[in-house]
Amino acid sequence: MLRIVLFLILIALAAAGGAWVADQPGELVLTWGGLRATTTFPGFVLGLGIFAAATVLVWSIVTMVWRTPGRLRRRRHEKRHARGRHAITQGLLAIGHGDTALARRHADAARRHAANDPLALLLHAQSAQLEGNRDEAQRVFRAMAERDDTRLLGLRGLFIEAQRADDAFGAVMIAEEAIKLSPSSTWASHAVLGFRCARGDWSGALAILDSNLSAGLVDKQAYRRQRGVLLTARALESETVDRDVARENVMEAVKLAPTLVPAAVLAAKFESEAHQVRRAMKLVEAAWLANPHPDLADAYAHVKLGDTAWHRLQRVETLAAKTPADKPGHVEGQLAIARAAIDASEFARAREVLAPYLKDPTQRVALLMAELERTEHGDGGRARAWTLRAVRARLDPAWTADGYVSDRWRPVSPVTGRLDAFQWQTPVASLPSDKGTMIESSAFEEAMLAAPPPKRVTAAPSQTPVEPPAAAPAPAAQDNSPPQAKEPEKEAEKQAVKEVPKEVPKDAAQEADREVAMEQPAATPAERTDPAPVPAESPPPPATPVFRTRADLGKPGPAPIPVIPIVRAPDDPGIDDEGPSDEFTEQIGTPKAHAKAQAGGWRGFWSRWGA
Repeated sequence: MLRIVLFLILIALAAAGGAWVADQPGELVLTWGGLRATTTFPGFVLGLGIFAAATVLVWSIVTMVWRTPGRLRRRRHEKRHARGRHAITQGLLAIGHGDTALARRHADAARRHAANDPLALLLHAQSAQLEGNRDEAQRVFRAMAERDDTRLLGLRGLFIEAQRADDAFGAVMIAEEAIKLSPSSTWASHAVLGFRCARGDWSGALAILDSNLSAGLVDKQAYRRQRGVLLTARALESETVDRDVARENVMEAVKLAPTLVPAAVLAAKFESEAHQVRRAMKLVEAAWLANPHPDLADAYAHVKLGDTAWHRLQRVETLAAKTPADKPGHVEGQLAIARAAIDASEFARAREVLAPYLKDPTQRVALLMAELERTEHGDGGRARAWTLRAVRARLDPAWTADGYVSDRWRPVSPVTGRLDAFQWQTPVASLPSDKGTMIESSAFEEAMLAAPPPKRVTAAPSQTPVEPPAAAPAPAAQDNSPPQAKEPEKEAEKQAVKEVPKEVPKDAAQEADREVAMEQPAATPAERTDPAPVPAESPPPPATPVFRTRADLGKPGPAPIPVIPIVRAPDDPGIDDEGPSDEFTEQIGTPKAHAKAQAGGWRGFWSRWGA
């Protein structure tokens, strides 16, 4: 509305001015050399206006003609730029959905139409990466690193290519150069931090971590945890070199990360050496409630120097009672109690604790049972059976990071270089599957873990020997009599050097019978007689599952029966009585079998010549 009013006012002023000029009387005379022009004042003003309009028109035409080439050049450049932008857009989309040929075509078009565009360089480099042309990608990234506007982007690309080429040193050099240009660069700071941790430069890693906190790349809680991890790593490294520095570092670490297991264990060790038992116990208890671990239980058991094994058992039971029964770490407390009970010779307590886990034992449970059998009863056979079962049992929790399983805690993952990556958890390889149970117990293990057979009562030497009854005919492949236990023993010695098979053989019961026969001493002639009558008041002996009835087996046929190899325990190397085989001896055979074999040498020559 205001603009309309102003426009009407201007029109009114122009009309008033024109009326005023038209009302002016008189004439205007213009003399130029010999020319003389006479006109009225309104005519002069009108002529002056026409002259000005003509001058402006001519000037506009001249200017347009003069600027036409530049305008044409700019328009052509704008069209090329628009085509380049379109090619860049379509090329990035082609890279996004993995069309290599289309991405390369658009990259070439972008280079033709927008060669200096940073996005065109990026499209060219990414299309080369998609094709697998690393040399071309590195060349483009170097060109980008030389430009001010794309320097960080070029360094990032060179860093990725160095990682793909397994050039760790070159990658770190590029990351350090990038972090000098931009301290807030996340990828560069993480790369330099991981490299310094892998190199053991804990002071440099702490400096980078402080820089990340200042740049806002890490929050306060994560900073405290990561700083505690780095201090713990430095304390573990300097424990045997400078114990004062190690103690100072680990005490600061346990304040920053009280649930970190290695920090709590080392801090409890230092406090225990300083006779600060209560402080050590509090440190271990705080870490145990968050993450039950065997090292924590061991540190808690030995927190007071000079204690007996019974006192250590009582202390471990106190620590295990702090873990709720429904928590996943409850099993760690039970295993710690079993370990301490075995050391204290409380075998009944150890069996009571391990009983709930014997149905599906882990490796640690099986090894504890093997040690329990060996320590309590001295039963080497059952101990070897439990050891064999431990080989194929489920894995226990371990320090795991990015699929890598380590026997000790590490501050950095060796796979990705990530700080504080190791977690105490069950490896993925031993997790249960929906396909059913992966590890099954064999008949050999069940036979060895069963109750031992009742002892045979032999007759006194003064009694009249009784002839043994005639044995029922049994298959030749299954003979459990003690006198023939030497032949399987030789076969077992041949197979001892071989690894234990992963699959259970079909006649595993026969293998168990032969294993029991080998462990029993050779029977004397007196023992081979019938046992003496058992008193009536004694209960009948329990049936042992070691031997099974052979009624289901048919009589042997005339064909030779193959010998079933006997699986020996892993800790029994055996002795090969037979010397190394000679292929030439096998081919020639014994002299009796090949008496007519042709002789060699000059004798053979003369024999062939005479024939």
